[in-house]
Amino acid sequence: MTHDYDADRAFFGRRKGKALRDGQSTMIDTVLPKLRLPEADIPDLAALFPQAVDAVRLEIGFGGGEHLLHRMRESPQIGFIGVEPFINGMAKFLAVIEREGLTNIRIWDGDAALMLPRLPAGSLDAIDLLYPDPWPKRRQRKRRFVSDRTLGLFARTLRPGGRFRFASDIDDYVGWTLARLARSPDFDWTDARADDWRQPYPGWIRTRYEAKAVAAGRVPSYLTAVRRAS
Repeated sequence: MTHDYDADRAFFGRRKGKALRDGQSTMIDTVLPKLRLPEADIPDLAALFPQAVDAVRLEIGFGGGEHLLHRMRESPQIGFIGVEPFINGMAKFLAVIEREGLTNIRIWDGDAALMLPRLPAGSLDAIDLLYPDPWPKRRQRKRRFVSDRTLGLFARTLRPGGRFRFASDIDDYVGWTLARLARSPDFDWTDARADDWRQPYPGWIRTRYEAKAVAAGRVPSYLTAVRRAS
C-alpha cells in the first residue's frame, strides 16, 4: 500500500491571520481549554459531552463553522468533534458557541491526523472533510489530508456502516480522493450517477468558501463513502 501522507508535514497552512480582538482572545484563552479534547488516549468519546448523545460525528477543518454549527443546531442529540487549526476561525466559532449556549461540541485545534489515533475504534458515526486545503502544486500534494494512511485512520474510528463525506471544488483533488477510495479495502463509494456527487448533501447549507468557488466558476463535488462491515 502507498502511504502518501507525511506525518511530519501538517495538512494545513497558516495558523493565524489578523490579530485577534480582545473578545476573541478571551474565547481562545478561556473557552477553548474547556472544550479541547484531552491529549491522552480517549476511552469513551460520548463521556466527553455533558449530556447523553446518540452518536458522535467529526468535522475536519470547519473553517468559519457555518456547516458545523448548522449540524449542531439541527441535531442536538448528536455529539460533534470539530477540528480547526486556524485560530481566527476558531475564535469566531467559539463566540457563537458561547452566545447560543451550544454544548454538543468538543474541539481539536491541531492536526487531525495526529488526533485520530487517540479515538476509540468504531467510535464515530460519521466524518466530514469539506473543502480541505487542495495543495495544488505537485510538490505539495504530499500535504493533502486524504491519503491511504488517513483513510485507514478513518476506517479504524468509524463504526461499520459509518459514512465519510468529502466535498471539494478542485477536480484534481476529487479525482485524487476517488483513486484512494477505490483502492481502499475499507470503504465503498456510494455515488452511482453524476447527479449523486453534483448534488449537495441533504440539509446542506452553502458556506462562504463554496459561494466564492461557485462565483469563480468552479463546480463542487460531494462524495460519499461508507465503511465496510468487514
